[in-house]
Amino acid sequence: MELRTALMLVSDALLALVALICALVLRFGSLSFPEEWGADGGLKLFSIFIVVTLFSSYLMEVYSLPRASRKREIFVTCLQSGGAAFFLLSVVYYLDPGVMLGRGIIFISLGLFIVLQFAWHALPISGVHRAPFAQRVLILGTGDLACQLGGLLSAHASSFELAGYLECDGNRPQATVHQPELFQSQVIRKEGELLEIAQTNRASMIVVALAERRGVLPLQEMMRCKLAGIEVVDAPTFYEIVQGKLMLEQITPSWIIFSSGFHRTALVNIYKRFFDLLLSLIGILLTLPFFPLIALVIKLDSPGPLFFTQVRVGNNEMPFLLYKFRSMRQDAETNGAVWAQKNDTRVTRVGRFLRNSRIDELPQLWNVLKGDMSFIGPRPERPEFVENLKRDIYYYSKRHTIKPGLTGWAQVRYPYGATVEDAIEKLRYDLYYIKNLSFLLDTQIIFETVKVVLFGRGR
Repeated sequence: MELRTALMLVSDALLALVALICALVLRFGSLSFPEEWGADGGLKLFSIFIVVTLFSSYLMEVYSLPRASRKREIFVTCLQSGGAAFFLLSVVYYLDPGVMLGRGIIFISLGLFIVLQFAWHALPISGVHRAPFAQRVLILGTGDLACQLGGLLSAHASSFELAGYLECDGNRPQATVHQPELFQSQVIRKEGELLEIAQTNRASMIVVALAERRGVLPLQEMMRCKLAGIEVVDAPTFYEIVQGKLMLEQITPSWIIFSSGFHRTALVNIYKRFFDLLLSLIGILLTLPFFPLIALVIKLDSPGPLFFTQVRVGNNEMPFLLYKFRSMRQDAETNGAVWAQKNDTRVTRVGRFLRNSRIDELPQLWNVLKGDMSFIGPRPERPEFVENLKRDIYYYSKRHTIKPGLTGWAQVRYPYGATVEDAIEKLRYDLYYIKNLSFLLDTQIIFETVKVVLFGRGR
């Protein structure tokens, strides 16, 4: 999680607390809690309210608003967040009336929170849409790779700020397709020591973006920068930090071997399997009562079996049988295996709804329970496609070093795709997940999956 997002979550939690306290004063004329709130003085009730409002803000992407967002856009997003919070709180209070704050306090506190959140996020004095903690990045190089990395910074200006492009001996600025006029104005001539240049330009990170390093890379000067506390990274590592995916064109087998990550301990494997069992059992118990209704509408819509079974490639490229609710016509693949397309004509009317809502994938919970799949991991592909993709994409087989998942980093970060280019882009995310697998990343994927299901994004 970015530092900016973490600070925004903390500030919004404080705003929610302030809104609740103000609502108490307005409703009861004092800070004394009602006796029916229990011996804990409303701590549980307050905690539920704060967690729900923060989750709603995350769901409505309050924390993803660009720095250049207009006040109207910020207000509408905060209003949507408040509406989502009211809906979620209503569900919580229906399930457990004992944690209800009271209608008057709920309406007042939610209204105050919307106003406070908008004011905090919209006013320039708050700093949440500026970059007070942004790292100034000095890019070592002036070629297309350097300018490509520099172009990424504008999209992540809240976390990074470009200090300039530093030319190296024999690496003079060349024509580039990336904003040539702006690029030339940001080139810094190497006049003096690298450490002195970095300190003069207040750089906290140096990114090495040289197409050819032999005889050009100032190793001794870079070592002095490193020892002076300035972070030094290569282009693939910086790309990974900024984009949340791997730069396949620039990574080598040695980069994978010596980079941090790609390490799974026995504890991680136990944690993954425990949560796979827990989440699949909960999912099956919650959705099983709806299976008869789903079966009925599928049968009424088109002839054919209820379930669709297909061989997919799993962990270590071992095949397994995947289960789904049938969403296509019975004769969908009479001419052989075909990649599913967006707005595929083979999809039935009910099937289109099942796909958009991801209901068709509920039977895969059985695959997770059996151990064929994990709850989170790369999307399982068909053997026919895998063989072709392995020939076209060098690192493709590496995505099979873990179990495929019901959801995953690529599924929530990249929209629907059915081409080799799409497979390459998704592979960037899959390998990032394998490299950085952790409980925190899994938690983020689950939250993002909720957004995908609700708003129909990703795949």
